Amino acid sequence: MRASVPAMSLQPWFRDAKLGVFVHYGVYAVDSVAESWSFYTGEVSHERYMSQLDRFTAVRYDPAAWADLFARAGARYAVLTARHHDGVALWESAQGGLDVVRHTPAGRDLLAGYASALRERGLRVGLYYSHSDWNHPDYPTLVHPDPPAHDDVLASAYVTPQDGVEDPVAWDRYLAYRDGQVAELIDRYRPDLLWFDGEWERTPRQWRMAELANLIGAAAPDTVVNARLTGHGDYATPEQGLPVRAPDGPWELCLTVNDSWGYRRGDDRHKSVRMLVRYLTETVGMGGNLLLAVGPREDGTFTAAQTDRLTGLGDWVRAHQEAVYGTVAGAPPGHHYGPSTLAADRRTLYLVCFDVPREAVTVRGLRTPLRRVTVLGTGTELGHRVVGGLHEVPGTTVIDAPDPRDVDPYATVLAVELDGELDLYRGTGLR
Repeated sequence: MRASVPAMSLQPWFRDAKLGVFVHYGVYAVDSVAESWSFYTGEVSHERYMSQLDRFTAVRYDPAAWADLFARAGARYAVLTARHHDGVALWESAQGGLDVVRHTPAGRDLLAGYASALRERGLRVGLYYSHSDWNHPDYPTLVHPDPPAHDDVLASAYVTPQDGVEDPVAWDRYLAYRDGQVAELIDRYRPDLLWFDGEWERTPRQWRMAELANLIGAAAPDTVVNARLTGHGDYATPEQGLPVRAPDGPWELCLTVNDSWGYRRGDDRHKSVRMLVRYLTETVGMGGNLLLAVGPREDGTFTAAQTDRLTGLGDWVRAHQEAVYGTVAGAPPGHHYGPSTLAADRRTLYLVCFDVPREAVTVRGLRTPLRRVTVLGTGTELGHRVVGGLHEVPGTTVIDAPDPRDVDPYATVLAVELDGELDLYRGTGLR
């Protein structure tokens, strides 16, 4: 919940969505270099990076095709990089700065069609926006007082005045530019979600996060905002690694389909569909969403490898959607050897089995009696029984292994229908 704005709760659609697509699209796709970071770290010169502006055409950009692909992937929302750290906006901003409309051959707004196409397919519209802008002349005018995890911000001429002399007036101009662009995004495209980044380069006070939160809360109170609106966001955003313990409150795992956020020619380290199913089910089983990142080529098209991963994941989701959408976190670790989800009414527990079950699937600590167990996707009913148990300690629920013909090649899901709400024993078993 955001502070300093009218009281609100996270919009229900976000918790129920489970899967989103994260699209890093910008001039960096021309030479397939790292988005913004490649000139910041010296991977390429600033001059070479900026020369990509002259060759960015988006000539085959088809937002309707994007929306169709995302829907087929099973996603319920998408997030597009409206403006990354390089400061190149995908719309024509009245606030000045760089944008693809006036400064590239693409010559048109790339956000309007995206927002319309997603809404036509029933998908929620997300926009990424970086607080930082490493090309804006007023940006490197303030010094972070204590950057413990990002010492590079003190050394970078793109961030910090190298003579150490601050210019508060220039910084005020920069924040007016940032706030003006955020207001434009809200007014023109009505995003369901704003995904901020770049927050580590200043303190929340320097960013005036409370004031920005007030702006968003007044203009778009139903817009979901991530926690990088520091101190005022709705949900946490761990990246590239599934946490061992779920963050407190709502959260979303940001994961690349290969090793790169944007398009990198030669990055063939794509995760298999099976691995993506594992990431999705483990994330949802811990109560989070998966935001899966793909990067279009300069012309606006996705590679076959990325498309195959998205459609393959979507095929699995469609066959098992009952165990994905609208669920809550399942049983904690130790009750089942794999992730699980729980229906919103808490009367059906969905057990995910990555490996082919041998002889039986077991559940420990289940107090609620079972009504029946079926294989999700085929409907085949499985036998079950309780073995052992003493006094308040329930026995082990043993479910017969499904026939090999009912086993999914990526992950098999068993729907355990309960005679009441889920009740789990969490004790030590000692008398």
